[in-house]
Amino acid sequence: MTSATLTYRHIASRTAVAILGGYAFTWGIIALGIALMYSAGMAFHDAEHLSYIIGLLVFLVAFLVAFAAQGLGRVALVLVGGGAAMTAAAWWVQSLIIGAGA
Repeated sequence: MTSATLTYRHIASRTAVAILGGYAFTWGIIALGIALMYSAGMAFHDAEHLSYIIGLLVFLVAFLVAFAAQGLGRVALVLVGGGAAMTAAAWWVQSLIIGAGA
């Protein structure tokens, strides 16, 4: 797509996928990172802080990829679907941690 064919709708949809999809994907990374690092024996707050630092970098990359990739639908599917899958995996790991402690 050339700069002459860029429309307001195209730019708005790229921006929405970059922000909302990047947020969903980053949420999944952070939740799964905290759950996995905590279950591996790291202190909770250390795992939380490290996951937030990694999440900042992941959001930056996801945001840039949303604008660089050609297929917007595929990017949205990967970001939102991947975020949902990682959030579900984090929920499962956390339920195992809680079940093991009870």
